[in-house]
Amino acid sequence: MFILNGNDLDLKTLRAIAVEGEQVAISSDGEARLQDSRKLVYELVEQDVPVYGFNTGVGWNKDRHIASEYFKLYNENLIHSHTLGVREEASEPEVRAAMAIRLNCLLRGNTGIQPEIAHRYAEFLNQKIHPVVPERGSVGEGDISILSHIGLAMIGEGDVYYQGQRMSAVEAHKRAGLKFVELGPKDGLAIVSCNAFGMGEGALTLIDLTDLVDQADLIYAVSLEGLNGNTSPLDPKIHEARRLPGQTLSAALVSRFLKGSYIYEADPDKSVQDPISFRSGAYVHGSLRDALEYVTKFALIQMNSTDDNPCLLLDERRIISCSNFECTTIAVGFEMLGITLSHVSRMSCYRMTKLGTPAFTRLPRFLTPDETHVHAFGALQKTYTLLDTEIRHLSNPSTVDYQAVAGDIEDHANNLPHVAQRIRRITDNLKYILGMEMMHAAQAITLRKQQNPKLRLGAATEAAYEEYRRSVPWYDRDRNLSTDIEASYQLVKSRRMLEAAKSI
Repeated sequence: MFILNGNDLDLKTLRAIAVEGEQVAISSDGEARLQDSRKLVYELVEQDVPVYGFNTGVGWNKDRHIASEYFKLYNENLIHSHTLGVREEASEPEVRAAMAIRLNCLLRGNTGIQPEIAHRYAEFLNQKIHPVVPERGSVGEGDISILSHIGLAMIGEGDVYYQGQRMSAVEAHKRAGLKFVELGPKDGLAIVSCNAFGMGEGALTLIDLTDLVDQADLIYAVSLEGLNGNTSPLDPKIHEARRLPGQTLSAALVSRFLKGSYIYEADPDKSVQDPISFRSGAYVHGSLRDALEYVTKFALIQMNSTDDNPCLLLDERRIISCSNFECTTIAVGFEMLGITLSHVSRMSCYRMTKLGTPAFTRLPRFLTPDETHVHAFGALQKTYTLLDTEIRHLSNPSTVDYQAVAGDIEDHANNLPHVAQRIRRITDNLKYILGMEMMHAAQAITLRKQQNPKLRLGAATEAAYEEYRRSVPWYDRDRNLSTDIEASYQLVKSRRMLEAAKSI
């Protein structure tokens, strides 16, 4: 069980909660802040101070006064009127990530929500009650039209998944022994007005990419052996002179994977320089590492701070209208990731093309084992170039594409959930592309081993190659390549090759 306190939720913990289903608890100081902030809310309401979202409407309706006797009805109506998402549905891990992030941020005491609702987030997570949440409808600036579906489940409406089975929220509450929450002042706005959904989807992709960049380095290392390429661009002194941390890390990891490989041996027939897609592989992967470091830094801030409007300041006993829901820093950071991933994808595609070209490898065209009877990987270029084209288009900026809404009051947006979903799709495409690069690299190495049975790979790359061959056999004749593509993709998803290489 992970104890949340509003301050130190990290990606590793979020993964454990969202993906692995670990339970959560609220820290004692977080509980105290919940209680104190709620008490302040009622003090302000009793003084009839106009407070946005407490005793006034929201958005264009900010000028409408809400009498205390209508707080429950108004907040339920706010949930109903903002339940606007459209398919496809977010995955259960993504919904868990959103709920964990929102719960953690509530514990800072800047919201004023009733503690029972914070407890309900924890109960949903611990009893595996996952509201059905359509993932399209939010323009960022607070995922109001998406998170409302979680609020709907809390008041006993809509559908949920309870321990993996879809059913009504009413039935799930009954089976779990829970009562519906009763909304009071500020509760509706506090449930819907934050960026936890976009950040949840984005954070899970960040976790995915942190693993994937290491796999990209590994597969690049195997490709370099398949090419019989040069290792001079990996020299640590070069990277020490350049002083870019990401490429230094990638070059060191690739060198570790290649330790003991034949490609370090002198070869008078080897070209002085390889194509840039090979020469700069570790460098561009380093750019991805640098981009990940930037986005992760601000993601952690987002996951451990308030994005509420208004913002309640307990120490000063006041509440202030603000724009803390503004998450453009995160949104444009994810767009930077998309652009960088497009570079990683394109270079992988070019490496595959080079591995299928005898002028670069001195191996048969398209890595065929029989130039007369086996087509091998020639037509495969169509698939990986199409996936790369999708990545290129998905990486185009979309944070600046929005319209003014709510009577021209809400005249800025950043589309964080949309951007996060695009990066998720890019990441999935890249797994296919890297899997297909491994198909080429392994085929080239098998051909070289046939030419020279004593050929020695790096200890780590040999382990990855053998792990790959356990799932995808040597391509000795033409067969259904879609099967090999899918198996290669699943290997990348599973991280088994990386685990084998790192165990050396």
